[in-house]
Amino acid sequence: MGQRFIWSDREQPLLLPPDLREWLPVDHLAWFVIDAVEQFDLAAFYSAYRADGHGRPAHDPAVMVALFVYAYSVGVRSSRRVERACAEDVAFRVICANRAPDHSTIARFRARHEAALEGLFGQVLGLCAESGLVSVGVVAVDGTKLKADAAKGQTRSYEQIAREIFAEAARIDAEEDERFGDARGDELPPELADRSSRLARLREAKARLEAEQAEKAERHEQRMQARQAKELVDGRRMPGPAPVAPSLAVDPQERVNVTDPDSRMMRSAQGWVQGYNAQVAATAEQIIVAAELTTSSPDQGCLQPMVRTITRELDAAGVTEPIGTVLADSGYWDTAQIEAIISREHCTVLVPPDGETRRAAGKTGHKHDRGLTAFLRRVIDSEAGRALYRRRQGIIEPVFGDLKHNRGADRFSRRGHAACRSELRLLAATHNLLKLHRAALAT
Repeated sequence: MGQRFIWSDREQPLLLPPDLREWLPVDHLAWFVIDAVEQFDLAAFYSAYRADGHGRPAHDPAVMVALFVYAYSVGVRSSRRVERACAEDVAFRVICANRAPDHSTIARFRARHEAALEGLFGQVLGLCAESGLVSVGVVAVDGTKLKADAAKGQTRSYEQIAREIFAEAARIDAEEDERFGDARGDELPPELADRSSRLARLREAKARLEAEQAEKAERHEQRMQARQAKELVDGRRMPGPAPVAPSLAVDPQERVNVTDPDSRMMRSAQGWVQGYNAQVAATAEQIIVAAELTTSSPDQGCLQPMVRTITRELDAAGVTEPIGTVLADSGYWDTAQIEAIISREHCTVLVPPDGETRRAAGKTGHKHDRGLTAFLRRVIDSEAGRALYRRRQGIIEPVFGDLKHNRGADRFSRRGHAACRSELRLLAATHNLLKLHRAALAT
């Protein structure tokens, strides 16, 4: 008797049409994503299309939204990789109903519906709240640096930008003189197109630096007017020297990246990166309840805005439970903000005051410990306080590990603050959806 194998014939035609429902097991993530998208309010997507039936038919927004949600859930964010997966990956083919939109269509949909895609975060958070996965007795806040889609080598100072603009213009003039002589040369050759666009980017970056400097001067003028108005009301001069007005001239060493002008140089654990500071808040169940993007490298000053964002997101998701305790590391220490959170948001804040007291006491002691600083130090030094604060790392660090390591989202795939914020919130939405899927499997 010869060897026996399971018979297979790739040239065997199908006698019956294929049924997509038989391609994946019923508990697969793709089916869960399809069911979840059916619960979403997609009016913001559909409103962008004509209702009179004219024009070339577009891909159904419900299908495209499911495609993006599933792709970001499994760590596929490149439009070309998504296009390839729609032809090669069974789960992607099920999501797209066996159709394969090209990468240009995928990229245009993401850019066109930027605001609507980031709005999915709130809807997914609402689904998590309905499933009982959102408890806000303890909420941890932290920031992580995400690289921009821009190289550090493309960062220029104002002086370098101006110098390169003149050098680029002179080089283009010299090349045109060599090619056209005395002729006018109205029809530029194709090879000069890229140089023209590069010059335009340099001019845009130069204009951005000038606009930022003008905005600083305007903010100073507003502060001075508020100071003068308060002095008139109080009838006395405010203590301390008056703020010095910034010069309207741009500092020659002021720097901006010509590829993504919104991004900034950030100090991270791996050194300096060109990117953004992603602020994330998560519950004890590691459900993200707020995700924002800043261009400020330090976390100080971000705590109160994040608490307000948490409250707004929870209200929109229908969570009525008040926030219990907010945990953050010493980089968030800001006496005024912490006092404002306690008095206005009516929640407890646990932030080590070590950063401020070391600076105030010259790293020699705690002689400046008093009021809120002394109180929080006593709380954290207590056994219960240490146990509570120790939970912070176990709550927030796994969230960053999932985003940056498991799904490879340590760099944005789009450029500009608005586009990157939309991408961050979509990543946060898919993180929560994966948590919801695992909870459904467990039950």
